[in-house]
Amino acid sequence: MQRTEPLPQRPPALLLDIDGVLVVSWQPIDGALEAIRSVRAAGTPIRMLTNTTSRSRHSVVEALRTAGFEAAEDEIVTAPIATAEYLREHFEGATAALLCSGDVTTDLATSGVDLVDLTGTDIPERTDAVVIGGAGDEFSYEALNRAFNLVLNGASLIAMHRGLSWRTSAGMQLDTGAFLTGLERASGVEATVIGKPEPAMFAAGLANLGVAPSEAVMIGDDIDADVRGAQAAGLTGVLVRTGKFRAQVLDSPGAAPDLVTDSIVSALAALGY
Repeated sequence: MQRTEPLPQRPPALLLDIDGVLVVSWQPIDGALEAIRSVRAAGTPIRMLTNTTSRSRHSVVEALRTAGFEAAEDEIVTAPIATAEYLREHFEGATAALLCSGDVTTDLATSGVDLVDLTGTDIPERTDAVVIGGAGDEFSYEALNRAFNLVLNGASLIAMHRGLSWRTSAGMQLDTGAFLTGLERASGVEATVIGKPEPAMFAAGLANLGVAPSEAVMIGDDIDADVRGAQAAGLTGVLVRTGKFRAQVLDSPGAAPDLVTDSIVSALAALGY
């Protein structure tokens, strides 16, 4: 059931998912460029929250600019950046084995940990942590089994996010959560998850804006990571029918977006832009 009270008009802050909301395979979704320009013209601060781990934050900014969007690094909150902050706080000076598709080493450089590539050849028998990023061809049986055995030997299991799937120009693709669930079940160890839908990601998005969660709106294509996560953190959650959206998610228990609408264009129109 959707909310009955009116949506906030021109809220003091907007949090946006990137993949599936603004772009698909880094090509702009129809109308997204003009819609975001209208928000910029209104002076509303934007923060873009992404679980994307295939690119560094700098690369995300460059990809958005290439697609035609205005973007600055301080507007982007990524799961790898948040993971680096977590590692620095809890594992500084430790050794962590990393399994991730894409290059996030730049964003993890501030973590203060010694990173070991699980797809490499020189893998220690023990590490302090296993860090799981975005899924891809690197998620071979051999690499996943190495991660599994390190966790059995006492390593903490840390995941940049728990997303099950994502959409590319080639169609839907399996993502981290599909493999992470197996690692958790097989090892009996529950992962610490950093990215959306964890409250810390939404708090990071609102940091330095002086805006209470109840005043902000999150727009996403993932009912769990974007909408439920935002609502649990106190924000208004808007679900768009682009990207990974499938109609059947609205039948899942507890599915109650504040608004379900066709795209970022109609979402922003409903918010007064």
